[in-house]
Amino acid sequence: MATADVSGRYSATMKRRLDNPETVLITGASSGIGEALARHYAKQGRTLFITGRNRERLENVASSCRAAGAVVATSLTDVTDRHAMSALVAKWNDRSPIDLLIANAGISGRTALSPDGIELDDERVRDIFAVNLAGVLNTVEPIVEPMSERGGGQIAIMSSLAGFRGLPSAPAYGASKAAVRSWGEGMRGQLSPRNIAVNVICPGFVESRITDENDFAMPFLMEADEAAAIIARGLAKNRGRIAFPWQMYLAVWLFSALPVSWTEALAKALPRKG
Repeated sequence: MATADVSGRYSATMKRRLDNPETVLITGASSGIGEALARHYAKQGRTLFITGRNRERLENVASSCRAAGAVVATSLTDVTDRHAMSALVAKWNDRSPIDLLIANAGISGRTALSPDGIELDDERVRDIFAVNLAGVLNTVEPIVEPMSERGGGQIAIMSSLAGFRGLPSAPAYGASKAAVRSWGEGMRGQLSPRNIAVNVICPGFVESRITDENDFAMPFLMEADEAAAIIARGLAKNRGRIAFPWQMYLAVWLFSALPVSWTEALAKALPRKG
């Protein structure tokens, strides 16, 4: 079996899969980036498997993707249900072998706060980790062996620029995205001998139901369609980390690289979710 490596060199067969995946699975596709990615990948002859939490919104996305020529299957399966996700991924992969899996489902850091800004809602904190971290594991793990047996594939994992440094404004959300990023970047090296490309996506502010809840200024806020196009280009080029917009990525990278004692005051001053 020809193998790829983390530097981006891969076989001709793998390159065809990267350039034109025939079957794509996307979780969290009923709104935001997931919806935009589903619409972006919808085309004649392609199979799309999409999940979401809202039946009406998910079916609307599916209808538009079918109108673009794609064969579409939908599911409301909860990504936090490990056994249900394993069964769903196996069923869909048997129906049409998955070339690209995008573990996108996630929820925001919006929790109940005390008057001094401390997260009070313990259940919400645990929900954030259950969806953003365990949900990714539940989505990705069932496809690794089938992709290995088939000779390769591609797995994309949705992190965030918020995961580069712990912030008082959203500690649970940032921590969940940091864990996803670290795990994904580690798995990229682990799975490359199996010809499986792993890519970690780190967006800044993108228009979605999550950012609609924010009541503060969001620098370089980007439309979901633009974000989807950036992500798709990065996946086609097998970039290990797809971080954007570059201005926010540069600022976040610098912020996380500086000594904590230098940045604590600024971190405390950042706007908090209500």
